[in-house]
Amino acid sequence: MTTIAESASKLPRKPSSKVTHIPGENGLPVVGFTFEFLRDFHGLVNRMAQKHGPVFRYRAVMQDVITLTGPDANEFILKDSDHNFSSKKAWDIILEELFPNGLMLRDFENHKVHRKILQGAFKKPAMQAYVEKMDLRFDSGIQNWPKNKEMMFFDNIKELLLNAGAELFLGIKMGKEANKVNKSFIAAVDASLAILRLPIPGTTWWRGIQGRRYLETFIGSLVAEKRNSQHNDFFTQICHSRGENNEELTDQEVIDHMIFLLFAAHDTTTSTLCSLVYRLAKHPEWQEALREEILSLGKDNVTYEDLDKLEKTSLVFRETLRMHPPLPTIPRRAIHDCEFQGYKIPKNAAVGVVPLHTHYMKEYWSHPYKFDPERFNAERAEHKKHFYQWVPFGGGHHKCLGLNFAEIQSKVFLFHFLKQYKVEVRSGYEMPTQVVPLAVPKDGFPCTLTPLS
Repeated sequence: MTTIAESASKLPRKPSSKVTHIPGENGLPVVGFTFEFLRDFHGLVNRMAQKHGPVFRYRAVMQDVITLTGPDANEFILKDSDHNFSSKKAWDIILEELFPNGLMLRDFENHKVHRKILQGAFKKPAMQAYVEKMDLRFDSGIQNWPKNKEMMFFDNIKELLLNAGAELFLGIKMGKEANKVNKSFIAAVDASLAILRLPIPGTTWWRGIQGRRYLETFIGSLVAEKRNSQHNDFFTQICHSRGENNEELTDQEVIDHMIFLLFAAHDTTTSTLCSLVYRLAKHPEWQEALREEILSLGKDNVTYEDLDKLEKTSLVFRETLRMHPPLPTIPRRAIHDCEFQGYKIPKNAAVGVVPLHTHYMKEYWSHPYKFDPERFNAERAEHKKHFYQWVPFGGGHHKCLGLNFAEIQSKVFLFHFLKQYKVEVRSGYEMPTQVVPLAVPKDGFPCTLTPLS
């Protein structure tokens, strides 16, 4: 009897193109809608949904994709009660050589076992220790940011999070070693978007592969030490974590998970904090409300227990992720023939759901293009009309393991940032965003920080 995992493993590397029975368009010869996909993904999906309905297909980035829209579609794909869809096969095409065997690149029982083991690194005692490290790093890290003149927020937050990540995730202090790790990591991330994937010296792909190899060697050299330590970093916690049946990770599995966690945590938090600070700059009334909430704690440093008291900050965090989900679309590959609302989805088809589209549907959100954090308060609770209508962290089996960590990290940053600075953008500024594959500002997000004391 063939298992679900074996069925997925037998799929061809490339997804099926036999999806012409689904309403949609091919676009330009060869490239399809790739340029529009990269330039205006939100507009492309809105236009396709309006023209073809809630289920449609289009061709982009060299493959035909069946897109399912709305909360019911999110539930069908992400909850995946019948085990019809592979996350691994969808992401392997992009990430397999650079970030192999990360949690997102595992399926079904194998994914479940590894997820259970990794959860140990996100338990309350570990999170309390992480907050203490973040608190010190963020407080000191932003003190030397450019003041009273326009600065590029994206570059500065990216550097801060890289430096914090080297200590928080790997347990290494800043210096030449951490700089080499960061450069190797950036090279691997950049290579994940490379079109030319040949190991030609000097190319983005070649630098990415070299970066991956360095990270493997460096992290691998520390595994034995971490297994025998009691340090409060993700690396040590993962080395000590066990599954339901006392399973532990092999050295190679530890290496793969650590490199992938660096990738998943760093880029999504960079995206979120750019979007969040942009919204606070555009809405100074909310910036002041969060500052007052933070100052009301009456503390110079924040603790894990303090974070739950930052209720308005939570509302802004959730509304920011509604309007700017870091991962605007979530891909899957069908491993069986299946059906959704009368549409037949063939085995091996590339399938995707679009959190970005769901987050702006008028059926679920009042004035969806308005920044309105109060929609998430207990009285209005707009996000509770459907369990799968607010899905910035995905859902189901693959719901982001670090969702609470992401909010905690954002709150610790804002605690220090808003105590030290008032942030503004020039009149009429609208941040241009590259939406796919990850939401980031195209212009680096220029803003001005004014010290408050």
